[in-house]
Amino acid sequence: MQLTGRIAVLLVGSIAPACTDPTSPAAPAPAEIRALPRSLSAAEQEIVDATRTFAFHLLSEVNEDWQSRNLFISPLSASMALAMTMNGTAGATLDQLRQVLGLGTRPLDEINAGYQRLVALLHALDPGVTFELANAIWYDRKFEPYIQPVFLQGVPPWFDAEVSALDFGTPESVAAINDWAKRHTHGRIDRVIDDTGNFLVMVLANAIYFNGAWREQFDKAQTSPRPFTLQSGERVPVPTMYREGAMRLGRMSNALVVELPYGGNAFAMTILLPDVGVDVNGFTTSLTPAEWRHAIDNLLETDSEIFLPKFTMEWADSLEYALQRMGMVDAFQSGVADFTPLSAERGRTLYVQFVRQNTFVDVNEEGTEAAAVTTVGVADVSRKLPPTIDRPFVFTIRERLSGTILFMGKLVDPR
Repeated sequence: MQLTGRIAVLLVGSIAPACTDPTSPAAPAPAEIRALPRSLSAAEQEIVDATRTFAFHLLSEVNEDWQSRNLFISPLSASMALAMTMNGTAGATLDQLRQVLGLGTRPLDEINAGYQRLVALLHALDPGVTFELANAIWYDRKFEPYIQPVFLQGVPPWFDAEVSALDFGTPESVAAINDWAKRHTHGRIDRVIDDTGNFLVMVLANAIYFNGAWREQFDKAQTSPRPFTLQSGERVPVPTMYREGAMRLGRMSNALVVELPYGGNAFAMTILLPDVGVDVNGFTTSLTPAEWRHAIDNLLETDSEIFLPKFTMEWADSLEYALQRMGMVDAFQSGVADFTPLSAERGRTLYVQFVRQNTFVDVNEEGTEAAAVTTVGVADVSRKLPPTIDRPFVFTIRERLSGTILFMGKLVDPR
């Protein structure tokens, strides 16, 4: 696990009458986007609702392991990577993935089409915001004869996924996957995997990149150190941005809600600031989609001043334990997982070895840049790997029939 960056919390001033800041950027805001270009289909709406529910559940579970540290996840990236993986499962394994992702009993083709159309809609929604999404599937060249043709032919088109055969276990395969991640996050995430050995036969990945300018930007001249209260109660100075003007404000029962839009107002950062005395971890764990929806539906456009820390964060962690606590259990167990739609012959020996996510976010006076890559590693417990004697070992020379040991040794440096 790794994490670097500044602090990511908000300080908000009292609501004030509108006033003009003579040093603020004078560029006019982009034309406002007031509605989607078309209505969402039933499948798209189900995916939106499911992703929102999955988001709060995943945040709560991941936060269990990050109580005193910053975290930054992408529920959409995880949802898409797992949805691709779900197409290779059957039985209880499929049912559990459906339950965790909140996707009900809708046929997989309808779910896949819903993801496809929703992503296309988001791509073209706001010309003032860069939103890019990519998917990929890599498989071990030696495993290709065991893959169901219908999986490789049917799943990638729905997710516009690149498909490549690699020689797993080689540095070149690791480089290919990491280069893909770097390319699709504009260089913000350049390493998502260290090894393709250890029984791996397939890696499925999703990458998301977002870059949006604030609809009303902060003036860099107004950024200055301001006190920030840590969980311990200690107050420390952090670079803090300031502006006054239009924003959307609201309340939950124990928190202030602030929304700052990007570009044409289709995308926004929504900040939930727990009241003084409310523990941020307890608040995070107790958040529900219903509370969120109520708060969002009741935001009011107003003029206010705001103080927001300027921060950059890199985050990386495995999601296996969080997903298992959410109910995705069988997929991680060799001999229990059912991947027969992916491989009729090896489907009962395949299992998910890891689900990892790497993220990046930079919040500054101009806007926000964010990126995420989720990787799902599928392994084959029956795979026979060639022994590679590449570390210190003990050895003997013996006569096999009588069992007589002639020599014993230990090699720690073969030079």
